[in-house]
Amino acid sequence: MRPQPTSRMCFVCGRENPRGLKLKFYEDPENGTVQAEFTLPETFQGYPGIAHGGVVAAILDEVSGRAVMLHTSSDTFMATLRLTVRYRRPTPVGVPLIAVGWVEQIGGVGAKVAGQIRLPDGTVTAEAEALLSTAPEEFRARWEAERPYWKVAAE
Repeated sequence: MRPQPTSRMCFVCGRENPRGLKLKFYEDPENGTVQAEFTLPETFQGYPGIAHGGVVAAILDEVSGRAVMLHTSSDTFMATLRLTVRYRRPTPVGVPLIAVGWVEQIGGVGAKVAGQIRLPDGTVTAEAEALLSTAPEEFRARWEAERPYWKVAAE
């Protein structure tokens, strides 16, 4: 699997964000997926022992959106227009998890993507579908200052 670039301050993937998750994402072109293996510390819990639903949604938004990079360049940024999350069971903290994202449909200026968070045995704890669109010009203009920090993180 190939590593994907990460940013400097993103909550999910930012290498320098002191409060972020610092997830590293890997492409599996053969299966058409993007994946991240991680364990959430208890600082990201809602109820005791259970990940906060907003953190779960953020991870699903990131992993599903990153799947677009399998079909475009890593500099093609899309923005989430709609994210629908289904919480199927509690996502635990302190347990190894895997987030998996893929593209369901891509074309024109948008994409339909999906993702899941899974336990080590493959049980799905949460899943999402998202509709993405090309990021607005004002976003892309602000991104230019951060471009030098968009790179593959050292292992």
